[in-house]
Amino acid sequence: MFSGSIPALVTPFGPDGAFVESAYRDFIEWQIAEGSSGLVPCGTTGEAATLSADEHYTAVRVCVEQAKGRVPVIAGAGSNDTRVAMQNIQAAKDAGADAALMVPPYYNRPNQEGIFRHFEAVANSCDLPIVLYNVPGRTVTDMAVETIARIAKAFPSVVGIKDATGIIQRASAQRIACGPDFCQLSGNDDMALAFNASGGVGCISVTANVAPRLCAEFQAACADEDYTLALDLQDRLFGLHTALFTDASPGPVKYALSVLKSAWPMALRLPMTPPGEASRAAVDAGLRTAGLIQ
Repeated sequence: MFSGSIPALVTPFGPDGAFVESAYRDFIEWQIAEGSSGLVPCGTTGEAATLSADEHYTAVRVCVEQAKGRVPVIAGAGSNDTRVAMQNIQAAKDAGADAALMVPPYYNRPNQEGIFRHFEAVANSCDLPIVLYNVPGRTVTDMAVETIARIAKAFPSVVGIKDATGIIQRASAQRIACGPDFCQLSGNDDMALAFNASGGVGCISVTANVAPRLCAEFQAACADEDYTLALDLQDRLFGLHTALFTDASPGPVKYALSVLKSAWPMALRLPMTPPGEASRAAVDAGLRTAGLIQ
């Protein structure tokens, strides 16, 4: 259902902190023109944690409207409150999204049974396809492979996972547990090559915000099993993959976009702050290695 390079979209904010819809539409149009195969509004990189419910739903709606069915939209919809997650997924469906990206409850730290019951309630409340999002570095809640398989087998609307555990062998374990048709997307750009070789079919990407064409070409090479080309593109992008996490994300991503697209409003909302000097220098070097600036 989903594959290739799928950017976890940044959300453009003006100097006053307001969401800038026109810039978001321009950004989405550029992403599609550059070859991105899907879009994720209101994910971690989109600073969803700082969006009001109305802003969140507006951003999803705008993304769906601008995409016009050309690529699928997987709307960020997770919450640590099961009732809010149910509201979010219904709002994503009402906006016309193709799927919802759902983290397990963060901060609360439920056990594996609590995680299962959370997704049971969400899946039973709405038939929109769900892509699980396992990112224990942020949620402090790791979905065990056995729990993922239990959820996937119990609820047909759960169609895949964005795996940001940083544990590359999870791709093989989840493929065996959930079956080869369970859609596995990497959540780590720097691991996408090995992840795809282990059964993944794409990446929900941070770097694709900045280098959408190169990321799309990389994913196409993996799909074609042209690992010579994929490795060459990996080498070209690796410095940028690394640089974009040299300070709190999405600070470095928005800095990189300000270098490439100076007219776009790329302010951050507190508590996120601009990246430091060392991070900016690393981003500049990554952009040069990727061939995006001189």
